[in-house]
Amino acid sequence: MFRIALLAAAASTAILLSPASAHDFTVGALKIAHPWARATPKGAPVGGGYLTITNTGSAPDRLIGGASDISTRFEIHEMSMDNGVMKMRELAKGLEIKPGQTIEFKPGGYHVMFMGLKKGLVQGQHVAATLEFEKAGKVVVDFTVESIGAQSGGDDHAMPGMKMN
Repeated sequence: MFRIALLAAAASTAILLSPASAHDFTVGALKIAHPWARATPKGAPVGGGYLTITNTGSAPDRLIGGASDISTRFEIHEMSMDNGVMKMRELAKGLEIKPGQTIEFKPGGYHVMFMGLKKGLVQGQHVAATLEFEKAGKVVVDFTVESIGAQSGGDDHAMPGMKMN
């Protein structure tokens, strides 16, 4: 009986600590969901980060920057198609999130760039970063590092029958 209880406790702990565990953050009226980053090849000078931001308030806010100990700079970028050519540009004034709006940062779209990486991003590790908003202020979030080619974060690891928030 003791072994069964011990195994159940270990399994519960493993599920709670697995990458499938949701990690959401709040600052003011902004909800930040599932920050994740792609692992980088050895020696890569930059890395990409992704997340979803929802403005539940009645006033717009703007993601204006951030910082992380793993890089010398933190920038907000947008990728878009221009005459059949994929282009990436920094959003120097940040990105506005209107009331009721949800913006998804994902590969091929909006993303954050960890510029001047001090060390590579390794799958399974976590990266702390501070996001800075014009009105809501600063919030520390935790980016889960997924595989180099990941297209989404966290849900790739969900257990069958387990619903993610």
